[in-house]
Amino acid sequence: MNRETLKTLWRDRVPGLLGRKLEYAVLCPFVEKEDGLHLLFEVRSASLRRQGGQVCFPGGRMEPGETAEQCALRETEEELHIPATHIQLLGRADYLCQPGKFSLQPVPGFVDDAGLHALRPSEAEVRETFTVPLEFFQSHPPEVHVYTLEPSVPLDFPYDAVGVPPSYPWEAGEMEVPIWRWEDHAVWGLTGRIVKNLLETMEGALPDKNR
Repeated sequence: MNRETLKTLWRDRVPGLLGRKLEYAVLCPFVEKEDGLHLLFEVRSASLRRQGGQVCFPGGRMEPGETAEQCALRETEEELHIPATHIQLLGRADYLCQPGKFSLQPVPGFVDDAGLHALRPSEAEVRETFTVPLEFFQSHPPEVHVYTLEPSVPLDFPYDAVGVPPSYPWEAGEMEVPIWRWEDHAVWGLTGRIVKNLLETMEGALPDKNR
């Protein structure tokens, strides 16, 4: 490899997330009802191996060469049978990541009346669906719980080789877990964090009445 090859490599390369192994995307479906905008959620089938019975947005793992938007639309059609032609994508929200494992890209979109009428949950993946008024989230702050992320360093870590003592202060962290309770459902975890971010983004876009 020479200098010119290096220049071409970095010039044409699209940056990714360091250490990411898997990419996921979800649709954040807005629907309009008589009392205003709602968010549409699904409850995963209890038979699923991961997160069975939990509330989430439609979505899943991105396939090779697929964009987040394409993945969100495909998964929504597979899980809820809402055709992509009845979904207006609005852009991308802030994405989440779990270091060394995956990234998750939320894609806000508006589902029209025909799309909502076509909704038919996949029996294999979805137990039920429900909507929550956007106003509920805006007027009811979530419960926020915090858990600690503690480093777990292997006993055979080569402290001498890297020049630090066994008492080295490995950095820990914290994770917030927002929880909203709506009827007999709990919107929480990654889905709760996405909702919280959607609200913060929308609030940040509103004019400041005090200016």
